[in-house]
Amino acid sequence: MPSLRLRAVLVRTKDLRECVMTQSTRTVLVQQFLQAKAEIGDAWQVLRHRGPSQVQFWFIALAIGVAAGVAAVAFRKGINALQSVLYGNEDVRLLHSHAEHLPWFWLLLIPTLGGLVVGLILHKTTPDGRVRSVADVIEGAALTDGRVEMRAGIGSMLASLITLSSGGSTGREGPVVHLAGVISTWVCRRINADGITGRDLLGCAVAAAVSASFNAPIAGALFALEVVLRHFAVHAFAPIVIASVAGTVINRLDRGDVTEFALNTPGALQFYVELPAFLLLGLVCGLVSLLLMRSIFLAEDLGTHVQNSLRMPRWLRPAVSGALLGLLAIWFPHIIGVGYETTILALSGELALGTAILFAVIKTVALALTMGGRMGGGVFSPSLMIGALTGLAFGLIATRVLPDVSGTHALYAFAGMGAVAAAVLGAPISTTLIVFELTGDWQIGLAVMVSVSMSTALASRLVDRSFFLTQLERRDVHLAAGPQAYLLAMLRAGAVMRPLGDPRCLDRAGCEALIAEGVCVPASATLEAAMPWFDRDEHPCIPVVVREEDGRETPVGALYHIDALKAYNRALAATAAEEHS
Repeated sequence: MPSLRLRAVLVRTKDLRECVMTQSTRTVLVQQFLQAKAEIGDAWQVLRHRGPSQVQFWFIALAIGVAAGVAAVAFRKGINALQSVLYGNEDVRLLHSHAEHLPWFWLLLIPTLGGLVVGLILHKTTPDGRVRSVADVIEGAALTDGRVEMRAGIGSMLASLITLSSGGSTGREGPVVHLAGVISTWVCRRINADGITGRDLLGCAVAAAVSASFNAPIAGALFALEVVLRHFAVHAFAPIVIASVAGTVINRLDRGDVTEFALNTPGALQFYVELPAFLLLGLVCGLVSLLLMRSIFLAEDLGTHVQNSLRMPRWLRPAVSGALLGLLAIWFPHIIGVGYETTILALSGELALGTAILFAVIKTVALALTMGGRMGGGVFSPSLMIGALTGLAFGLIATRVLPDVSGTHALYAFAGMGAVAAAVLGAPISTTLIVFELTGDWQIGLAVMVSVSMSTALASRLVDRSFFLTQLERRDVHLAAGPQAYLLAMLRAGAVMRPLGDPRCLDRAGCEALIAEGVCVPASATLEAAMPWFDRDEHPCIPVVVREEDGRETPVGALYHIDALKAYNRALAATAAEEHS
């Protein structure tokens, strides 16, 4: 009997436990259902109130992508057409071979006249005679709500078109990127876009332009995020991808689904034994990219010094540069134009060791002359060519030293091409993908990634992150260190000060006493210029003044240290919110 009672108790306990578990499961399911219902309701409200505007923004991104893609293709066709008129050959892949048979005086005359026209265009359309390029787009994204200079941008596009058609030794990608920025700026002005929207649309235009230039949709999207916007915010990803795909479609409608460099024998790694060699190649390419960038800056400084010393008109500077290029082209016609033919020869392994080294050195000199002479164009295509030549020379040496464990030397040319370009652009991710999409061969990925990582790690320590950010640093635009460095330059003392008459502001007599001591800042000064006053002195505030016509400095308010710090903190918070949205 006791055992029967015990058994009955156990059965009832088991039934009770199962009942409790069933009720608990039902409760959990009901809670999950109610939560899902609430989330669906919230999503519907978002769709109703924000969906149409977001969809409209995506259509704008698509339209900008199409426009930037068309502009990139038209720019390329314009170069080919004008080049055909000047050199009698519109195929950039065969320009080197064709130029070898031209009279020497023609090789000298064309770049000189081209430089003269470039100088006149820049003199009329820019305040400083300087070509606008990728660095100005980066500055626009960071400091001017995604806007770039439109008049100077159009003038720079025309100058770059003439430069590349008449033998300038640069690339077409920089001008195309800025032209895309001009398109997005025009749209932003029409729709009165705020800062976040303006930057997103600028990223869309840049992505489409790069994609249309290289037939590389993945790399185009990542280039806009990595180089121009310099963050990977989720809210910007979808419209940028849409625009990038649109630019690629425009390119493929015009040229078909073809890669830029179609090669047959890319080679393969020999059981990964060669990886240390590619690490060493990356370090070599980092040094080569450093020499490339330094030579351009040296030529720029030297050109400015000569121009000032001789009191040369600024419109004449590109003509002098063109004449020097023409003299160089008489003996080395491979420097004319973008240099695709020489790049293909290097990637195919069809150049000897001495020739590869010589061509790399001469191309660097030609690029420095072109950029230092303030002609148009960019640095990406030349860096691809110099990188391919560097990689080929390294590969020829490596395969001779260790022939039993080495693959083809052309593989080193691929890796060198990506390594130098990535170090110059400061964009290891997008440059690696560009190399993949330019060649259509993903088997070389390991070698390229290893070389790119080493070259960018080295070069970024020796310059301000990249060629473009170093250009901006030379203009006292401090973007390389991040928002914490440049946001102070975006805030004006006049906008943050407490005006005279505010009960929390120092009175006029106190302001005038500090002004008499030399402690004051103009209302137009940035917080970057004002903050050092608080570090030097113990004053809680600094008078803010405006200069009258008679030279007197009249106080209009006072800038307090706490107010400046609060404004800076708000700017940092807004930037962080955008980057993580």
